[in-house]
Amino acid sequence: MGKKVVLAFSGGLDTSYCVKYLSAQGLDVYSAIVNTGGFNDEELQAIADRAGELGVKEHVTIDKTPAFYQECVRFLIFGNILKNNTYPLSVSAERVFQALAIGEYAKAQQADYIAHGSTGAGNDQVRFDLVFNIICPEIKIITPIRDNKLSREDEIKFLQAHGVGGSWEKSMYSINKGLWGTSVGGKETLTSDQYLPEDAFPSPLKKEQPETIALTFEKGEPKGVNGQSFKNPVHAIQYLQTIAAPFAIGRDIHVGDTIIGIKGRVGFEAAAPMVLIKAHHALEKHVLGKWQLYWKDQLATWYGNLVHEGQFLDPVMRNIEAFLEDTQKNVSGTVKVQLAPYRFHILGITSPYDMMSSEFGKYGEMNNAWTGDDVRGFSKIAGNQAMIYHKMNKNGQ
Repeated sequence: MGKKVVLAFSGGLDTSYCVKYLSAQGLDVYSAIVNTGGFNDEELQAIADRAGELGVKEHVTIDKTPAFYQECVRFLIFGNILKNNTYPLSVSAERVFQALAIGEYAKAQQADYIAHGSTGAGNDQVRFDLVFNIICPEIKIITPIRDNKLSREDEIKFLQAHGVGGSWEKSMYSINKGLWGTSVGGKETLTSDQYLPEDAFPSPLKKEQPETIALTFEKGEPKGVNGQSFKNPVHAIQYLQTIAAPFAIGRDIHVGDTIIGIKGRVGFEAAAPMVLIKAHHALEKHVLGKWQLYWKDQLATWYGNLVHEGQFLDPVMRNIEAFLEDTQKNVSGTVKVQLAPYRFHILGITSPYDMMSSEFGKYGEMNNAWTGDDVRGFSKIAGNQAMIYHKMNKNGQ
């Protein structure tokens, strides 16, 4: 038997190239795809068939969807996390769980090598390498595309030269699909001034008549859509996706700082994640206090940055998660959202914990729980130190 390499395989251009390249080096290729909620059974079977056609020794499908939601996605919801106020970490988050599963499989196979199809100019190379170096540092990492500095055109030519047929036009766009959204990369995202064309997005516009939906949260987790209850929040997310994606909602291009220090752009579509994050945030603004909201924002930003940079296994992440989960005790209620082509907006919320209660007052109208004298005294004391400062510094210095 030859030396064994376990390859993280998706069936796309990059990993198809890796299979043929690694085989040409005399290695026995064992491919594995890790499902984080973005594939149905038919798609997974097509990927398995693709691996067989390319000549792998063995192919396996590893389902990490439950762990992905329970250990990461729910905290992204709790934190209302959008990288640079834009990107719901669609791919960033799932890569850690894919890498963990691939690393464990490589150890079980007693593999000599472990491989992935990341380029040398992106974030995924760091995310995969970080996890592999933590959980299986004794296994050498091979990265053919990074090491050979290949363009997508170079990969297509190599595959054609090795008898791999088929049309690769769609492969001019790199698509990564998961429970928490789909990333789209292509020639336009390599520029600073071009937007992705309509046909680059996997989910085309199919619905044009606006629609109002109701999302129910229990302790911060999505548990209902339009009155239909879900014990498993993963199913709620997937069901919402079927309703919202046909509106072509949740599309954008994220621009940010990569782990390796350069600026990068990536397109994405994430209908369910974007609607859920905005709906959850709206509910929180009604049921949490201002300092809870403030500190959640601070810690959630840190959490999102560390997820993005592949540092999910750092112990501080468990500390932040404990805080985020504790804030969700009263984040229960229903949020109404209107969906329309390419956009959505929050209509309002109902919750037994809604602090916007007329019992205490109506903003801008009635004060029921305090008097005018209370406000006069409070305002005087609240401004007391600033008054002293300006008295003692008449020049304003």
